[in-house]
Amino acid sequence: MKIILLKSVRGLGDPGEIVNVKSGYARNYLIPSDLAIYATKANISQTEYTIQKSKEAEEKRVEELTGIAAKLDKLTLKFELKTSEEDKLFGSVTNQMVADVLLENGYNIEKKDIEIPEPIKNIGNHYVDIYLHKDVSARIKVKVKALSD
Repeated sequence: MKIILLKSVRGLGDPGEIVNVKSGYARNYLIPSDLAIYATKANISQTEYTIQKSKEAEEKRVEELTGIAAKLDKLTLKFELKTSEEDKLFGSVTNQMVADVLLENGYNIEKKDIEIPEPIKNIGNHYVDIYLHKDVSARIKVKVKALSD
């Protein structure tokens, strides 16, 4: 039986794909769970239209995020934190701290999208990667200075 997947199903395929499955699997599990629909001509054309619209929206979104990434690449975040006599930080600069400073600068980026390659535990310049989309990322500079008393 041919069906169109509405959601990703492990071992079967991704949304919009037309796959062959056993009729019992389709009727008893995939279709009642809203994971798939029957592959009729009308459903196929509707799914193709929906996929085309979502691709266009995705391309527009990637274009917007690329512009944001270009602005983020030029951004430098500055932190003044307590240090020991050897210029080691008490603690480290965290994803949440970076996300908070980005929010203050007008960028609403979740901490899970921020990757710090190595823990920032020393004063100096460091780089942090920001993943805005699977195809779009940015690298921002983080300057850490000792807190002056």
